[in-house]
Amino acid sequence: MNDVKAELTVRLAERNELEQVNVLRGQVNRLHSDARPDMFKAGFCDELKEYVYAFFDAEGRYVVVAECGGSICGFAMVERIVKPESPYRPRIEFMHIQEFGVDPAYRRMGAATRLIGFIKGMARAAAIDRIELDVWEFNKGAIEFYNAVGFDVCREYMELKL
Repeated sequence: MNDVKAELTVRLAERNELEQVNVLRGQVNRLHSDARPDMFKAGFCDELKEYVYAFFDAEGRYVVVAECGGSICGFAMVERIVKPESPYRPRIEFMHIQEFGVDPAYRRMGAATRLIGFIKGMARAAAIDRIELDVWEFNKGAIEFYNAVGFDVCREYMELKL
């Protein structure tokens, strides 16, 4: 494990790595569709695969990767959000982690923690003081990880199934 941590690097993705990112996105999609088939479709269709390329090309959006031994073992899709002042709130700016995942073979080896550290650095460099993300209640491992790296619940979405 120490060898893995030593060769693990986190950086912005290159376009030619997005196919590898999609392998991981497919894993994340499968986790979600298995747990909540009422909310997520099974499979990883071409439209979902193409989304990462449009995201990568958009201003204020970043694909961050964790690499180990030449393989992409983790990723995050991060968007800079700016909401103008309104009668309800002041102007707010934050980084939003839209998608996040680490290959199961590389979990508990520091990839996720380093991805979050890299995103924190991006936010600080942009003078942004908050990172947000959404996590589904069934994803207990992710919730434990996010808590461990300092995320707190700031709001909850609830549902009433009929």
